[in-house]
Amino acid sequence: MKNILITGANGFAGKNLTSFLNENKELSLLLFDVDNTNEELINFIEKADVIIHLAGVNRPKETEEFKEGNYLFTKKIAEILIEKGKTIPVVMSSSIQAKLDNPYGKSKREGEDALIEYGMRMKADVFIYRLPNLFGKWGKPNYNSAVATFCHNISRNIDIQVSNRDNIVELLYIDDMMKEFADVINGKKKHEGFYYTIAKSHKKILGEIVDLIYSFKKTREDKTIPDMSDEFVKKLYSTYLSYIPENDFKYPLKMNIDNRGSFTEFIRTTDRGQVSVNISKPGITKGNHWHHTKNEKFLVVSGKGIIRFRNINTKEVISYIVSGEKLEVVDIPTGYTHNIENLGDTDMITIMWVNEAYDPENPDTFSKEV
Repeated sequence: MKNILITGANGFAGKNLTSFLNENKELSLLLFDVDNTNEELINFIEKADVIIHLAGVNRPKETEEFKEGNYLFTKKIAEILIEKGKTIPVVMSSSIQAKLDNPYGKSKREGEDALIEYGMRMKADVFIYRLPNLFGKWGKPNYNSAVATFCHNISRNIDIQVSNRDNIVELLYIDDMMKEFADVINGKKKHEGFYYTIAKSHKKILGEIVDLIYSFKKTREDKTIPDMSDEFVKKLYSTYLSYIPENDFKYPLKMNIDNRGSFTEFIRTTDRGQVSVNISKPGITKGNHWHHTKNEKFLVVSGKGIIRFRNINTKEVISYIVSGEKLEVVDIPTGYTHNIENLGDTDMITIMWVNEAYDPENPDTFSKEV
């Protein structure tokens, strides 16, 4: 069992890293935060095999707190390590602002120096990561993360303030940070010097980030899905969803209902088609149409029915029995008129995918009995 000390365990990064490492049953986590005592810190350091130093101050009430929370606390860790003769790896989450000559940057840089001194004196591995702005779940809105603030406010219809839409910001997704730190813990990261970067950061224009988050909110109305092939969009969308109010996870869809059952659009995409849910009453037949280019896939998930096809140039009818008891996808090719009939005594539910979202100006749907 390897003991991992995490400082700042109750912060944004700490919560995410703790939940990530908890899945590894070979690790024992020693969690330290502001409520813990100095005696507990010493005890944890004595037990630790690796230290992940996330604790720090970035929004103090008084400027002096930068020095206390970033430099002096880090120096204390280094001094305890030296006093106890420990030569364990230490990972520090520093900031790209350590290059700047402001109170925050200076305090982070001095904290780095304290750990470097420990590493050189004890010949221990020290990994210092000068991280850009982090984003992901469990961040604190209206604190130090613009992304958290934007996601929180936009999901609640609260106005946001954007100082300069043209600003370029560098962002790192919290999961990418966790995976990097886990590699250090597991000995997969080779120690080469003291400073390290995580290659998966994203440099983006602030206005584009804001527009993306507003578009995420709109997906509930237009039933679209963001472009998940874009790695940043995928990460930002996951982040946005985590800030939705807990009483607002659910949203309605428009059900087109008649005496035959109902038809409801679920998801529309620009390049992956449309998904709908079709409910047919017992004895009801739907369809009897064909398409030139549009193609579909039917999946009956409840009930029993039959799907019939006929090439519009022939008289031969082809039939497939379908049932929710045996899930089978039926392709609907172009040039075949087709219908689906409920053969059971209960509603038949069919998931229908079509290769393009419905366009009333070009429906590509032509009536013809099977």
